[in-house]
Amino acid sequence: MPTPSLPSAVFAMNPVHLPELFPPHLMERLRGLVRIDPRLVVQDFADPAAASALARAEVLITGWGCPYIGEQALAAAPRLRTVLHTGGSVRHMVGEPFWERGLTISSAVRANALPVAEYTLAAILLAGKDAFALRERFRAEHVYPAPQEHDALGNLGRRVGLIGASRVGRRLLELLRPFDLSVSLYDPYVDTTEASRLGAVPLPLDELLRTSDIVSVHAPDTPETHHMLSRERLALMPDGSMLINTSRGALVDHEALADELLSGRLSAILDVTEPEPLPADSPLYRLPNVFLTPHIAGSLGNELARLGGTVVEELERFATGDSPAYQVLRAELATSA
Repeated sequence: MPTPSLPSAVFAMNPVHLPELFPPHLMERLRGLVRIDPRLVVQDFADPAAASALARAEVLITGWGCPYIGEQALAAAPRLRTVLHTGGSVRHMVGEPFWERGLTISSAVRANALPVAEYTLAAILLAGKDAFALRERFRAEHVYPAPQEHDALGNLGRRVGLIGASRVGRRLLELLRPFDLSVSLYDPYVDTTEASRLGAVPLPLDELLRTSDIVSVHAPDTPETHHMLSRERLALMPDGSMLINTSRGALVDHEALADELLSGRLSAILDVTEPEPLPADSPLYRLPNVFLTPHIAGSLGNELARLGGTVVEELERFATGDSPAYQVLRAELATSA
């Protein structure tokens, strides 16, 4: 019997990411599943050079830098059946026209959650040793702290509060299980039974802030969560406690946070800020109680291949008529990243 022809697919993203998302072994697997030209990476759905490929495409393989998939894109791709996204959030990629067409969309958000959770785990354990502040002090004074200064350090029973049982939050809860930490969770969509199953004690947000040595933010950026860590809520955190944010800067009132950090009352590990990046004159760059990184917690470098691998696995399901394993549903967008 003749081999059925493979479905057609098109890449749509910033082409700089393509080689890392699909290194040779993954590109070979992908090309065994779909007809695709790896030299064509669409950045504009109105580009005449992409017209014929889009007209045939049943699959869009998207990534960071993908244009909005609106009416123009859908008109250019009348045979489109599914979108497989190598990134995390798809909220700003698709809108009403997409859902009205009855298309499916899948995201590699679960795969991208792992490096964020790993980064946060490392940050929590180092924060419990006050490693960041002690590094600054050691660099300036070249002496070890006196033994009595270690009394408040250590991770045995350290109180860690997580805000949000997102995919990152849940993956982090898994990673935290082997450690002797006291973990609490605030998430309005998680009940007591589920929180216990995840390995955390459920608490209202204000109580979590009052009773945690380290607070880590993992909630989505929605209108309801905008500046959820307000000046009043930041004031609830105990003196000397640490805020970790690997989610979105908009969840924190950064003017209020800067005041807390400038006073020295709180410390912070921030991979995301508002705005992003911070202005060049921001005092947060220079404070010894602030550890800033340039949005590196998510997948980068060789970790991008994990995202590409997720898309290849989804393509294998598509080829056999199975539903996507990581499908994004329209109803989920209001409460997800």
